Amino acid sequence: MEQIRKKESIQMIWVIAVIAVILGISNSFYHRFDLTTDQRYTLSETTKDIVDEIEGPLFVKVYLEGDFPAEFKRIQTETRQHLEELRSLNKDIVFQFINPLTKTNELIESGLQPSKLSVQENGQVSQAIIFPYAVLEYKGKKQNVSLLSEAPATSQEEQLQNSIQNLEFAFTDGINKLVQEKQKSVAVLRGNGELSDLYLYSALKKLGEYVHLAEFTLDSSETNPQNTLKELQKYDLALIAKPTKLFTENQKFTLDQFILNGGKTVWFIDQTTAELDSLMDTGNSLVMNRDLGLTDLLFAYGVRVNYNLTKDMYASTIRLAAGNSGNQTQYEDFPWLYFPLIFSKNNHPINTNLDPVFLRFPSTIDTLKNSIEKTILLHSSPYAKIIGTPADVSLNEIAENPTQESFNQKNLIYGVLLEGEFQSAYKNRIKPFSIQSATDESVYNQMVVVSDGDLIANDVLRGEPLPLDQDKWTKKPLGNQQFLLNTVLFLLEDQSILELRAKQVQIKFLDKEKAYREKGFWQILNVLLPLILLMLFGIIFNYIRKKRYTS
Repeated sequence: MEQIRKKESIQMIWVIAVIAVILGISNSFYHRFDLTTDQRYTLSETTKDIVDEIEGPLFVKVYLEGDFPAEFKRIQTETRQHLEELRSLNKDIVFQFINPLTKTNELIESGLQPSKLSVQENGQVSQAIIFPYAVLEYKGKKQNVSLLSEAPATSQEEQLQNSIQNLEFAFTDGINKLVQEKQKSVAVLRGNGELSDLYLYSALKKLGEYVHLAEFTLDSSETNPQNTLKELQKYDLALIAKPTKLFTENQKFTLDQFILNGGKTVWFIDQTTAELDSLMDTGNSLVMNRDLGLTDLLFAYGVRVNYNLTKDMYASTIRLAAGNSGNQTQYEDFPWLYFPLIFSKNNHPINTNLDPVFLRFPSTIDTLKNSIEKTILLHSSPYAKIIGTPADVSLNEIAENPTQESFNQKNLIYGVLLEGEFQSAYKNRIKPFSIQSATDESVYNQMVVVSDGDLIANDVLRGEPLPLDQDKWTKKPLGNQQFLLNTVLFLLEDQSILELRAKQVQIKFLDKEKAYREKGFWQILNVLLPLILLMLFGIIFNYIRKKRYTS
């Protein structure tokens, strides 16, 4: 018996020593084994590369501490686990969870707006306020990260899934803005009646977080075209935002050679004069064709922006006076079929996971047969209609009752990505001016053409620009700003960040009604089952021990 007890004591000491070693290793080493089918906990190479560039402390304050709905504790858990995963890659990442109720006024003043949630617990529905944000600080710079997705969702469960799905992108994008120096540059073209800074404020503010922006005028191409081209070629991309004046041959040839020498371009083109402001003044507007002189240029690259308008049964609204109540004018939102809402097919990194894109009086685009690869980024619903121009547009059209029989044109093209070796529009033609580096065929290049110049134009209210990423009246999220950003990042070969936005995960949610209905059963089971198992273990253990030492 003495030897048996001694042997058992030695075994117990070894067990305790092994457990201590395991605990010591686990405290200094963090790793999660991702056994999920969607690999939701496996970090992308992009995230690893960006986190590896952190040199010095990066502080993360997460405002998800305290008493808030149980279902949204899932975001807290997922956020904590994600940050632990990031910290395992780089020990310079330091994070803490803070109760936002202790700093409510400070958070609101810093621009972090609370979210109101409907919570269903124990069969009761109540309201809860949370601050779903993290604030990153690195070398004196700060970056806010929203943890609650604003993508359209039919339920809070879907919104939660979108938020968890977006976690890696949100943090990686925020860290990237802090650690990366801007390297690419974008020329915002001026001189041909393009959108002013007031209407581009929201778009350029967002772009400015990622790239260098500068105005560039093509006016000097009339007097010194060679130098104009040389200066333009210092930029990586040219943004053409709703020009309204005719391009001269010198200006067109400058753009042509910029493209053929590797410069990227994004075209937002209006081929008609349709404007809501003029329509609201009189109730009627004669829409005419707008000649920008760009047809031959774009035709050579493989597309044609048509002189027409379109109407779509999937459309946004306009707000009009609908009567009076006392001395107050009453306003109402009416469907306006000239303002299509474009829902993406998620067929490319540029348009994946986008909110609806809002267009105003778009024309159609035809793609031409040539060697250029074409990817459709924006297109109409299956229930659209082409209106030839000139056309008389009237506000009285809101009273019309559209039918599917008359709206029978589908997938009309509004935005297209072109990729390949472009042919010069001036091939086999007399060049407007001579340059030493003139070429008739480009290296592999890319451009995006959109047939609505207003896609990137924010609304203005009382002289102040409004956000481009939400509807002026309904405040519903729009994908216009993100579409522009995705386009620019893709063309500038910063595609890795876009791929993170496309990451899909499937979260299993609790059936609340079933849980409430079976609540008592599971409570009893959770209390009694451990006691029964413990009792069985004791009985079996005593039986084995008694049999062993009495034999």
